[in-house]
Amino acid sequence: MKKLKKIVFVIFTMIVIFYFITALQIYSYSKIDETTRADAAIILGTAVWDNQPSPVFKERINHAILLYKMDSVEYLIFTGGIGEGKKYSEAEIGKKYAIENEIPENKIFIEEKSTITDENLKYAKEIIEQNNFSKVLIVSDPLHMKRAMLMAKSHDINAYSSPTKTSRYISFKSKFGFVMRETFFYIGYKICSPA
Repeated sequence: MKKLKKIVFVIFTMIVIFYFITALQIYSYSKIDETTRADAAIILGTAVWDNQPSPVFKERINHAILLYKMDSVEYLIFTGGIGEGKKYSEAEIGKKYAIENEIPENKIFIEEKSTITDENLKYAKEIIEQNNFSKVLIVSDPLHMKRAMLMAKSHDINAYSSPTKTSRYISFKSKFGFVMRETFFYIGYKICSPA
């Protein structure tokens, strides 16, 4: 019995260490910015408030708008379907906000079928292929980028990381919570992904 407890303790300790090493990798990756000239930026969807982007989503859209105005990309691809209890899709709200900020409508694509990050990229790939785009930038919060880039790779998207310059996750508490959650989903995706 004592030997079994020791084995369980060792296994538990190894899992905790692995979890925190992965968390550190996610945090480190958040500092990487690969922004380069690309055909389009894929803006990963997140919550909307009524007919407006949430503060977190707004930061992502603002970053994408800046990329367009700096001529880093020619097109914007907004992703995200209609959330539970919502009237408008994330992609539609993103498009509306971008147009209000001087992005031409003919430079915007949307996909409204996705409900999670993996689907954001899966359906964005259809737009990429239909328009023969060869290179894209992924836009999201810095701490979301490692998992998003892993998923982009699994969908064979030639993507580069372009995290938002600003984020609503500023305090230690909010960052810590985000990293812990991202770590859980990142490990889960690694384990369950066919790749």
